[in-house]
Amino acid sequence: MVNITSIKTASHGLWQGDNPLNFAFPILIVQTTLIIVVSRFLAFLLKPLHQPKVIAEIVGGILLGPSALGRNKDYLHKIFPSWSTPILESVASIGLLFYLFLVGLELDLSSSRRSGRRAFSIALAGIMLPFLCGIGVALVFRKTIDGADKAGFTQFLVFMGVALSITAFPVLARILAELKLLTTQIGETAMAAAAVNDVGAWILLAVAVALAGDGAGGHSKSPLISIWVLLSGVAFVAFMMVVIRPAMKWVVSRCTPEQDVVDEAYICLTLTGVMVAGFMTDLIGIHSIFGAFVFGLTIPKGQFADRLISRVEDIVSVLLLPLYFASSGLKTDVAKIRGGRAWGLLALVITTACAGKILGTFVVAMMFMIPVRESLTLGVLMSTKGLVELIVLNIGKEKKVLNDESFAILVLMALFTTFITSPVVMAIYKPARGISIRTHRKLCDLSTADQSTKDELRILACVHGPNNAPSLISLIDSIRSTKKSQLKLFLMHLVELTERSSSIVMVQRARKNGFPFFNRTPRGEWYDRVAGAFQAYSQLGRVSVRPTTAISNLSTMYEDICHVAEDKRVAMIVLPFHKQWRCDGDDHEKKEINVGNGWRGVNERVLQNAPCSVAVLVDRGFGKFKAQNPEPGKVVAIRICIVFFGGPDDREALQLGGRMVDHPAVKVKVVRFVEKEDLESNGPHGLMLKPLPTKSTENSYSFSTAKMDREKEKELDEAAVAEFRSKLVEDGTAEYTELVVARNIVEGVLAIGRSGDQDLIMVGKGRFPSSMVAELADRQAEHAELGPVGDILTYSGHGVVSSVLVIQQHDVAHAVEAPVSKMVHGEYEKFTPDESSGVQA
Repeated sequence: MVNITSIKTASHGLWQGDNPLNFAFPILIVQTTLIIVVSRFLAFLLKPLHQPKVIAEIVGGILLGPSALGRNKDYLHKIFPSWSTPILESVASIGLLFYLFLVGLELDLSSSRRSGRRAFSIALAGIMLPFLCGIGVALVFRKTIDGADKAGFTQFLVFMGVALSITAFPVLARILAELKLLTTQIGETAMAAAAVNDVGAWILLAVAVALAGDGAGGHSKSPLISIWVLLSGVAFVAFMMVVIRPAMKWVVSRCTPEQDVVDEAYICLTLTGVMVAGFMTDLIGIHSIFGAFVFGLTIPKGQFADRLISRVEDIVSVLLLPLYFASSGLKTDVAKIRGGRAWGLLALVITTACAGKILGTFVVAMMFMIPVRESLTLGVLMSTKGLVELIVLNIGKEKKVLNDESFAILVLMALFTTFITSPVVMAIYKPARGISIRTHRKLCDLSTADQSTKDELRILACVHGPNNAPSLISLIDSIRSTKKSQLKLFLMHLVELTERSSSIVMVQRARKNGFPFFNRTPRGEWYDRVAGAFQAYSQLGRVSVRPTTAISNLSTMYEDICHVAEDKRVAMIVLPFHKQWRCDGDDHEKKEINVGNGWRGVNERVLQNAPCSVAVLVDRGFGKFKAQNPEPGKVVAIRICIVFFGGPDDREALQLGGRMVDHPAVKVKVVRFVEKEDLESNGPHGLMLKPLPTKSTENSYSFSTAKMDREKEKELDEAAVAEFRSKLVEDGTAEYTELVVARNIVEGVLAIGRSGDQDLIMVGKGRFPSSMVAELADRQAEHAELGPVGDILTYSGHGVVSSVLVIQQHDVAHAVEAPVSKMVHGEYEKFTPDESSGVQA
């Protein structure tokens, strides 16, 4: 047996004969590195199964512990010697202390109050029935497991009841987000019920710890001690809410939103307060994490809380917290579960835990008229276990209420119930994605719609944050017609769901905004800064703004966007480009801001899967001015140029321009590029594009592989231009010019972009290109998703100063795209018609 006081912190090094693994700090580094590497690897393997990270961390601890690798005693004594356990657990406990502070900081009790009686009743049923079931299981355990009856009777019953009745709020939020149920009615109810359940679990945990005392001898101590512990705990909570909460409000008021940097003194004061609160509850006789959690509840939600989270969460959730989960796994010895009786107990615990949660939740949900499938799903979701469950089990083991076998059975129960949540929910519940009403999938449909459906243009505009607001306001104001149909704008804030703790804060805000339940009066900082900027347009009487939030991984964000577009029957989705150009101060030089290629991937997937037309806005300061209603003698004009080559996408751009013309503060100019007659007369002796699916789509333009009637397309182009000219040009509301060019159109396009005469240039993506655009097929693309012309105008090295709007018309026939190569006449004759796209000069 090693005396821990004889263990030195650091070694003198290998050259002086010291083995670093015999010293405290070097072995802590080795243990931490090993735990993080194994847990991250397992998280990567389990990600396709939509499993939360906590599963990987617990399983990693079990694999590293006596259940698997620890069966090799040499490994166990060298890497995880018994004398190092208190050191590892002390460091892990610091992470646990601050993580529980973050949980309290994130838990918005007011949102649970807003959810009303239904969430409270579901949470109460989800605690009471499993708790009673846990007491029944505890009685079986005491009679079946050797040594289980050594703990105090009351303490053992309470610990078992708490262990079976907990729902993990943070883990549940992550699972709901992964399954895209976070923002559905069932997700909202589950989150609210879990928040109430979380608070109930903490109260029960405090009671359990107070009753436990010193565990094995707890049954012989005076009951008055437990009462004093509980009364002291109540007094502590009252003191925190009555005295500390107003003090923290004062601290938050000193950190005004205008200040970019919060004073370090306030951050230091708050983090010190976490440790003091933890010490006080430990002094009382309740676990220190209870104090950290309550202290987190005292801090008002807002910018100061966000700053605290950003300072603390990475080091806690990435480095320290996995140590706690892993230490739980290291203490779990599956070998202790021996024989059919022990495994039968495990099956009993799992069945009882699931049945209690599901049945209790299901019955109450049905009483509130929630459909059967949703009620069942709610019950499964509420079975999720996580951090608090492990805390209860670890405290129980520490207080000697639970022996090794009971501990191992309950850890495996927590693992199993959490693991099956995602697959079971995916199997029994699929939120409805279809709609019964026909969608206006493109702007051209509106012009041919009957009068009952022609009254409203619906647009879904997506933003990453406040920086996108000015340009979007200008664009929407340009589209806002004073003559034609009502404009209904669905404003979607796109938020990336990450593994960071602050994602849960965004979950809370999403519930306030109510996606997909579009609240008319949402609250929150984002709404104040962005959605509030659109409020003036709502007052104009012809624009209706409905803000919402979508929280998702970037890889699946497009599903949320496309679903809302389909559900709300929008005619066009407006996406912000992943790059912006902004002027710094008095310097007129524009600085490029790249929000990340992940957002570029979102745009690409929306363009491929959208159920309606899509526009990508490349902002070069389009919102630096603000369009206003013109007053006599004072007009603030927005200058917009439509570059027209022909094809479905260009016709959609022309259709949008036709709406803009009706706005008195918008000046529209159409520049149509026309090919020289001698080149156009070449007919079939011109250019052919051959699809090459093996070609890289990253640096090559993709075009539609559909066969289209070229002559019919020309007729449609001529008809669209003729209609535009007859209605708008002749009465002087728009300008139309034709530019005759040879095959090289690049200089002509760049001349328009560089001139500075236009605030916004609108172009079609050109998936079924004219022969002039087809000439650009072999160009090296920087932003292939914008098409050839859009890419030319967006490339930062071309000196274009105007903002650009690239439009793609929705057409099922164009859904399949592929990179191409150019061939001149004579080269393509050896290919069959099925191998070639029908684009010829």
